[in-house]
Amino acid sequence: MAVLVTRPGEKGTQLVEMLNKSGVAALHLPFFTITAGRELNELPNKLIQLKANDYVMAVSQNAVEYATETLHNTGFHWRADLQYFAIGQQTAMHFSSLSGQAVHYPFQQENSEGLLALPEMHILKGKTVLLLRGNSGRELFPEQVQARGGQVEIIECYQRQAIIYDNLEQTSICKRSGIQTIVVSSGELLKSLIEFVPASEQNWLKSCQLIVVSARIEKMARHFGWTDVVVSPKADNHTLLQTLLTLIS
Repeated sequence: MAVLVTRPGEKGTQLVEMLNKSGVAALHLPFFTITAGRELNELPNKLIQLKANDYVMAVSQNAVEYATETLHNTGFHWRADLQYFAIGQQTAMHFSSLSGQAVHYPFQQENSEGLLALPEMHILKGKTVLLLRGNSGRELFPEQVQARGGQVEIIECYQRQAIIYDNLEQTSICKRSGIQTIVVSSGELLKSLIEFVPASEQNWLKSCQLIVVSARIEKMARHFGWTDVVVSPKADNHTLLQTLLTLIS
């Protein structure tokens, strides 16, 4: 079995290396690169304007890294009188390491639904939530914060820029390499994958086993025609690796 990894950036490269070291052939085909966001210069002022015990929420390690770098470069730091949140454990650990603050995250369900289920998120009247994310993303979290009485401020910390490929050539390489399993870590990547593969090869694509990181993405995949979809318990590379190795053994 050969595995196609669509996760962008260093995380994708790392997962491919981990698979190769474990004896599994893997290819990396990211659909976009990650660069600095266009609103980072607004971050220091947004942070200053928050009240004590307001919330800061990071959707990914990319958001954490670009935001922290911006604060350091402008002489600011993460305030100790705020509450910090992240979508998943790895992002929370990274955020805590760079900020020096405790960071809450949903242990059981590492997504927006899990985050919204935390006790701290039940009643948000009078709270402002500063959301650190990319140039696109799910609107569920900000919509629910507002529905629960909170105010949302969004900072675009990073942006995704599409990588241009020869779609036919890359699809042919995947087929010749024996790709039978594809790792997709977001709904956006799933849509990009479908758009990337030519119409004549959609049957091959849908015959591949899909490894996803949430029930929401699984539902999307089945809606688009996949029947063999496996949900990894968590989205970090170590869990994805164990999920893949378990399927192979």
